[in-house]
Amino acid sequence: MVALLLLSGCSGLRGTGDLEYIQGEGNVVQVPLEDREDPVEISGDSLEGDPIDLSDWRGEVVVVNVWGSWCTPCRSEAPTLVDAATALDARFVGIDIRDHMDDALAFEREFGIEYPSIFDPGSEQLLRFGSEYPPHATPSTYVLDRKGRVAALISGAVPSLGTLTAVVEEVAAEDG
Repeated sequence: MVALLLLSGCSGLRGTGDLEYIQGEGNVVQVPLEDREDPVEISGDSLEGDPIDLSDWRGEVVVVNVWGSWCTPCRSEAPTLVDAATALDARFVGIDIRDHMDDALAFEREFGIEYPSIFDPGSEQLLRFGSEYPPHATPSTYVLDRKGRVAALISGAVPSLGTLTAVVEEVAAEDG
């Protein structure tokens, strides 16, 4: 089982008091099956203008990466996500926030990102992750279980292909 890692002094995502912020350092938070909330309902248009609705992918493990072309850690993790998207049996989707369309498209071209990204310059889609698991850092990566519920959150850049692989494979192996 992948270890639950939190910053020292924090007891959870809400462990930073009124700031409600955790520095994005690639921390992995796994959500036990019995504690998972309702499915995440996210939909929108891709950077290419195609509709995306995560509910269409129920029954599959889905990896959701919140990113922006202006974000240095997003740039450093992009090759890892591209490798993971081809290596893992999971759907991948990005949510591009606070960006300009031209910059977002250039980012995808630069890194060879072939999975779709929802264009969300106002960050409205982020609210749909619920009160327990809003992204506190950019980038943030969610692994949704086959029912569309948040099963894990990586706050900050994905630390390695091995870390993401372990989380996705563990969620994929679940029965419930």
